[in-house]
Amino acid sequence: MSGSTFGKLFRVTTWGESHGPAIGAVVDGCPSGLPLREKDIQCFLDRRKPGQSKYTTMRNESDKVEILSGVFEGKTTGTPISLVIHNYDQRPKDYGNMVQTYRPGHADYPFTEKYGFRDYRGGGRSSGRETAGRVAAGAVASLFLKEMGITVTTYTKSIGPIAISEEDYHFAEITENSLYMPNNDAAKKAEVYLSSLLKNLDSSGGTIECFATGLPVGLGEPVFDKLDANLAKALMSVGAVKAVEIGDGVGAASSAGSLNNDEFCIRNGQIAKKTNHSGGTLGGLSDGSTLLVRATVKPTSSIARTQSTVTSEGRETELSIKGRHDPVIVPRAVVVVESMTALTLADLLLENMGSRLNKIKTFYSEGMK
Repeated sequence: MSGSTFGKLFRVTTWGESHGPAIGAVVDGCPSGLPLREKDIQCFLDRRKPGQSKYTTMRNESDKVEILSGVFEGKTTGTPISLVIHNYDQRPKDYGNMVQTYRPGHADYPFTEKYGFRDYRGGGRSSGRETAGRVAAGAVASLFLKEMGITVTTYTKSIGPIAISEEDYHFAEITENSLYMPNNDAAKKAEVYLSSLLKNLDSSGGTIECFATGLPVGLGEPVFDKLDANLAKALMSVGAVKAVEIGDGVGAASSAGSLNNDEFCIRNGQIAKKTNHSGGTLGGLSDGSTLLVRATVKPTSSIARTQSTVTSEGRETELSIKGRHDPVIVPRAVVVVESMTALTLADLLLENMGSRLNKIKTFYSEGMK
């Protein structure tokens, strides 16, 4: 199976299955000298782990990470960083009625057609549990970004019809509710909505918003490796994400050039933009303003409501999915979106170092002193 590695210079490879012995990631290309401890990664995984509220799966996994290589005396060595997370609460019997039955909304059917088999235990490699490895790697990337003065902030903008307007954001409240919404009142309304869906054996989708500050001008490449293009690929690689927007996104279609263009000005002696409709990118390159990206997450596919489907033998049947599943993926996906954004930025930061000859000369001349 190809396609398990992301990035060019700051690379992450994830491995493992939902109900296998363990899952994890290998991070290669991280510079040496970065302070890194297991607790630095654990705080990211704790945001993603199951069982945080009644709106997430009750699978009882601590998601405790172990660093196997690439760190010595509390700092990265520049060699591959191997991270492992053991699966302890495995219940493959919960999926016994799905051995020959394709789950609506899942990858079961195309996966079987492609590989000639499928791991019916929660989807195996195509399970959302794979994202734990991404989050562990994203924690390393985030620490690297912090050293570069870059901050990434991510939160739930909407769940179902409950959406928060920008003027109502209260970022201090993001960690005060289990839905990671920057508005506690909106979170309460969303909880009422989710409770009604739970009673009807249904699920919800939502929107995750992420912004990054402190970016230098010029991250990204102007053709295929645009900053926004790489971000779109990174976020669309998350299984439940069905759309990605940068800045105004789809709203730009109903705007006019005179409104959508961000006029330049001088602010505090520096070139700046009066507005940020472009979301911090121009021509595929970061422009020094706040990077703003939005990911649309579909409703959880695994629901207990009876649905029509077919078996691998071509027989029509019905299926109600048992087991432990999230009625809404959005809150746990917040840190996944943040991690994929951090990995994208870390990779482009390293790639950007070779863009100008004078920068290369400066690096090597200072390094030889």
